[in-house]
Formats: sequence, structure tokens, C-alpha cells
Amino acid sequence: MRRNIVHVGAGSLSYEIREIVAVAQEIRDMGKAIIWENIGDPVEKGERPPDWIRETVHEIVDDPASWGYCDTAGVRATREFLAEQVNIRPGGVQITSDDIMFFNGLGDAVAKVYGFLRREARILGPSPAYSTHSSAEAAHSGYSHVTYQLDPYNGWMPDVEDIRNKVKYNDSIAGILLLSPDNPTGAVYPREILEEIAEIARRHSLFMIADEIYVHIVYNGNPRMHMSEWIGDVPALAMRGISKEYPWPGSRCGWLEVLNRDKDQNFATYVNSLLAAKRLEVSSTTLPQMTIPRVMGDPRYRDHLDRRERLFAERAQEAVDAFAGCDSVIVNKPSGAFYLTVMFKEGVLTDKQTLPIADPRIRERIEGLVKGVRPDKRFVYYLMGAAGIVVVPLTGFQCDHEGFRMTLLESDDAKRAWIFQTLRESIDAYVNS
Repeated sequence: MRRNIVHVGAGSLSYEIREIVAVAQEIRDMGKAIIWENIGDPVEKGERPPDWIRETVHEIVDDPASWGYCDTAGVRATREFLAEQVNIRPGGVQITSDDIMFFNGLGDAVAKVYGFLRREARILGPSPAYSTHSSAEAAHSGYSHVTYQLDPYNGWMPDVEDIRNKVKYNDSIAGILLLSPDNPTGAVYPREILEEIAEIARRHSLFMIADEIYVHIVYNGNPRMHMSEWIGDVPALAMRGISKEYPWPGSRCGWLEVLNRDKDQNFATYVNSLLAAKRLEVSSTTLPQMTIPRVMGDPRYRDHLDRRERLFAERAQEAVDAFAGCDSVIVNKPSGAFYLTVMFKEGVLTDKQTLPIADPRIRERIEGLVKGVRPDKRFVYYLMGAAGIVVVPLTGFQCDHEGFRMTLLESDDAKRAWIFQTLRESIDAYVNS
């Protein structure tokens, strides 16, 4: 090209969760049965949304309004409903329907939230990092995502002192991101930690972002707690959606809740730029937005959430039990979302370990792929070739810890037990090879 047309941040757009799919599809085409444990799609793993939710969607499809454009920020009745849900939380921030903004899934929201930041303004995020956030933040700035540590020896809790020091000594940091429940670790942060992080933001005039896509999937005695309940007077964006809750990942329906817009004029101007960007698209997906008041306002919805939380709590215990006594790894029991992170202890992995792969073509392909990769990615490739199980290397989440992330989504009890058992046996075999 006459001019370089590549964005300075293009090299930062990495998404290991789906990039591993291309390799798995290649192995599948060689005849290996593949079990997908890399992506958090409950429907693909066999979960059937309740009949009453599906019936509600069917009824709304028959409404001609569901086929048309909606307001730029989203269906007004839905935004009014969601604002009411925020405002009834005890002691929380009060908002209006104008503080709700819909997007075509949270991926769209993430792209715009980072894309319309001033390039010099950085967002401090967790490590392990969820790739959608870390890639978008790095791409907007043209530099590696700046992170604070989640501590695997303390239940993957945020290292608050690390946050405090990063903010204090890096004045390019304009905001702090957190995910609770967290992806990939499944950690749920107690209120005192959330409030301590919010106080750091308040003291240094930062704004905060909370990805709350899993906010209604918490267990082990943890309450469902929204950002509006602990943020105080700090300007903030809460990210919500229905993809994991109904579940309806194909709906591409997510929204922002803008909190304390009036507390900072610069933040308010930034939020207005997000809405201006939405106007260029006319509207977001109308049909799924129209379902929200009827589904979330239905008395059966709370029972639906309670049932799913019990389900994932049981599966989290199954997973932890499967790895009990395994001296090679650290496994923290998840308290929210539907993921499990298995971390190898330091020094366990080498570049010599293998798993037996019966098919010589697959073995040759795997041996070619593992040259020069991180030790945990090497394990992931051998696991794929030997057992057909696809997980995501932990270092793919912008993290120095070696391990992998899997889901708790398999709905077939026998198959799920086999997956846990095979993973445990594969770790033992690999480490001792």
C-alpha cells in the first residue's frame, strides 16, 4: 500500500479462547472426536432455556414492533424497567432510563468503551485478563494492556496493594476494570474489597468499569451484588447482558448502566460520545430488548436464577473433588460464573513432557505445533491430540501463571464426570512422562 493502513494496535487483537478452535477443527478433521471446553456457551453444551422464557420470546416475535428499529439507546420501556431495578437496590446509586445504553452484545460495548477513550488514557485491568477487554484496551492505546494481579494463593482475589501502586505511579491510568464474578477464575469479590478499590478510584479521580455479565450466577453463599450498591460517588460503567442468564448468547444483547454521570464533566462528555457513536448505527437489537421486562419481571425468573446457581455450585464442587490430592496444580473453587481455572505449580511443566497420541498424523501435527510455545499451551495441545478435550491455556489470558481454563457447562452428568476424570489423569500422565 502507498500508506500503512494498519492500526497501531492491530497486533494486540488476540483471542486465545477462539483461536484454539482453528487447531481443534484441524484435529477433528483428522478423525479425533472433539469436546469443546473453551467457550462459555451454555446452549452449545446442552442447556435448554426454560420453556416459559422461550414461549415469551415466541409471543414477542409476533409483535410487529420487535421487527423494527428502536431508540438509539435502546427500547425505552426496557430502559425504564432496568433503571427501576437499579434504583430499588438498598443504598445504591440512583439512575434514569437515560443512563441505560444498549449494544449488540457486550463485545460491541467493550469495543466502543475502549475505542472512544483518548489514546493516552489507560484502563488498569486484572491478570488473568479476559481477552475481549485486554485486547480492546491494548488496541486502543497501541501498548500492552496494563494489569494488576489476581492472587491464586488467595482465591484469585485482587491484589489491592498492586492496584494502589499501579495507580499511584502511572498517571496515564484513567480507570480501573474488574470482573466479579470473574472470567476466567470464577472468583467473586467481597464487598470490602470492591469498596476499597472504589476508594482508590475516588481518591485518584478515576472512573471504574465492572463487567457484570455473570452477576446473577453466584454461589457458595455469595450474594448477587451489583456495582450500583458499592461504587459510592465514583463515576462508573456497569456492563450487563442476557447471554449467560436466560441463557441466550445468540441474542447479542448487552447494555451499559452509567453511574454517577453528574459527578464529573469529563466523564459525562465521554459517555455522550458513546451515545453519539450509537446514533451512527440507528439502534441495537430490538427483539431481545423487548423480552427483558417480561422475563426479568416474571416471578419465575428468580427461581430460574436460583436453580442455575445451585446447579453450578454442585458442578464446581465436582470439579474441585476431581483434582483433590493432585500435587501438580492449584485449584480454587469457583464461587461464580461457570469456569474453572487449573494452575500448574511453578516448575512443574517442562518442554519435554508429552501424552501418548495413537494416530500418527495427529501426533505429528501436535509435535509441530508445540515448538516454541509456552509450557501450558504445550500441555493444551497434547491434551487435545490425546483426549480431544479443548481447554484454553492460562497464559492466553495475559497472565504469567501456567495452567488452563475450562467450563462447568457440560449438561450430561456422565460426560462431565468423564471430562473431569480424564483431565486429572492427563495431568498426572503428562507431568510424569
